[in-house]
Amino acid sequence: MNEKRIQCPKHLDQESGRGLVEQVRAEGVAPRQTLVLDFSETEDMDTRGGAWLIELANYVKAQNAKFDLAGQQGDVAEFLGLLRPSLVSMAEAPPQRAGVFEQAGEAALNTISEFKEFYHFLVDTIYWTALAPFEGRGFRWGSFIDELNEMGVRALKITLLMNFLLGMIVAMLSAAQLELFGASIYVADLVMVAFARELAAVMTAVVVSARTGAAIAAELATMKVQEELDALRGMGLHAAQFLVAPKVLALVIALPLLTGLGMLAGIGGGAVWGLVVLEFRPDIWFNQTLNAAMFSDIFQGFFKAFVFAIVIVLIGCHNGLRVTGGARGVGLMTTRAVVMDIFFIVLIDMIFAAFFYYIL
Repeated sequence: MNEKRIQCPKHLDQESGRGLVEQVRAEGVAPRQTLVLDFSETEDMDTRGGAWLIELANYVKAQNAKFDLAGQQGDVAEFLGLLRPSLVSMAEAPPQRAGVFEQAGEAALNTISEFKEFYHFLVDTIYWTALAPFEGRGFRWGSFIDELNEMGVRALKITLLMNFLLGMIVAMLSAAQLELFGASIYVADLVMVAFARELAAVMTAVVVSARTGAAIAAELATMKVQEELDALRGMGLHAAQFLVAPKVLALVIALPLLTGLGMLAGIGGGAVWGLVVLEFRPDIWFNQTLNAAMFSDIFQGFFKAFVFAIVIVLIGCHNGLRVTGGARGVGLMTTRAVVMDIFFIVLIDMIFAAFFYYIL
């Protein structure tokens, strides 16, 4: 065994500790060697002697060697017990890589835990949004108006612009195909149906998720990191009542309204292409558009927007309240909220499409 043993002095103090360190430095310690200090003959030691022991341990570690103690007893053993974490260099066990089953099990447990947290959060949100106001427990109407302005009014320009440009793109691409059959007028039908059923709700929801969903997650995550949520609880305020409920009600109202305006903007974008590029007369184009408008299609779009609003605000709040760490945690949860929003928007839209087109 590659071990070097040195006997400690009878009294370990300032002078003897310095001498011990100088002795070891003079003799040297080989890499991967273990230096063992024998305290079997040491009767007492003071804090200065302990400081020299720490200095000796640091020197040994710097030589890529190990440091250990032996033979300590009585008060010396008790004192060394306090110093031992700083003295003994323990060999670090290489990290073991988790196997496939361990990783799958950990992911399953984390998912189950998150579902439980989301369930409790959902129950609190439903109560404070839909039930508590009717029980006289109050609702923050001032905050609701502020959120409605932030989520709805301030998102209006980008929503209209994105739907307008998308309407032009759809008209452009569909016209290139329908012109081959001399059926360019049906571009108006296609734009109308596409925006009423799908595109207005999905495009508006994606824009709002990137804008409002991210803002919700970042706001709540920052408040949690800065312990403002703990302060609210300390004042007897519930986070779901004070922060979440106004956001839920505001977005449930704002997103369907934005979707309706997005429908008009998308249809307008298609009309610009039809009137300017395809050179249709305005009365012919708009009559074709109105004839293609069906109440069932428009209802589908608004109903999807209502569901998307609930998904966006719940995911944003859920991720914001689950943040851990500092600024990096806020960024990660904000990104996670946006990615989850877009994923669930597409998934829910696919489910609705299958339901309305193949079941109803």
